[in-house]
Amino acid sequence: MIQSLEDLLRACVLEQGVSWDSCLPLIEFTYNNSFHSSIGMAPFEALYGRRCRTPLCWYESGESVVLGPEIVQETTDKIKMIWEKMRTSQSRQKSYHDRRRKD
Repeated sequence: MIQSLEDLLRACVLEQGVSWDSCLPLIEFTYNNSFHSSIGMAPFEALYGRRCRTPLCWYESGESVVLGPEIVQETTDKIKMIWEKMRTSQSRQKSYHDRRRKD
């Protein structure tokens, strides 16, 4: 994560020629809306149950409105899926670590 944020900050500073602290809101937005393989989605999507809608995608349609018990069920299902993906990611990281470990 730290390396990703460092890379984003470096790219922003070099490309826009501004100080790094002025890039933080853009970096935060980019990071929170980027796909994370450990959870299988962007953090924004995991938190809010939908993809972030920016002005670039306002023209898209087809997103359904979910009400009542449906939103509870969708959220519960999404949480279960995220936990499963996180367990898989942790297991994969453990196996990488174990292979490199010298006894």
